Amino acid sequence: MKIPSDGKLLRIFIGEADKWNGNPLYEEIVLLAKRNGMAGATAIKGFMGFGCKSHMHTAKLLRLSEDLPIVVEIVDSEEKINQFIPQLDTMVKEGLVTLEKANVIMYRA
Repeated sequence: MKIPSDGKLLRIFIGEADKWNGNPLYEEIVLLAKRNGMAGATAIKGFMGFGCKSHMHTAKLLRLSEDLPIVVEIVDSEEKINQFIPQLDTMVKEGLVTLEKANVIMYRA
């Protein structure tokens, strides 16, 4: 698979406790990206953050499962990302989705 050097980076900021069809939303997004033939997707768990409601989410020693922030990153061509966004729109009820230019230096198997 080849990604053009002028790709796009899609970032989805959600919570660890967010669900889609009873499953973790971040897992469902990554699986959907795979089914759609995206070049790749990565879910990253944060240890501290807050969103539009200003509710602090943090990983403290005594509170290890406090709905920590999750960022899902997907890099691919602009065309494939644009086709993926409408599907994503139905899944993400709360969160932030950003899209930015990505200068793809290499993508190797």
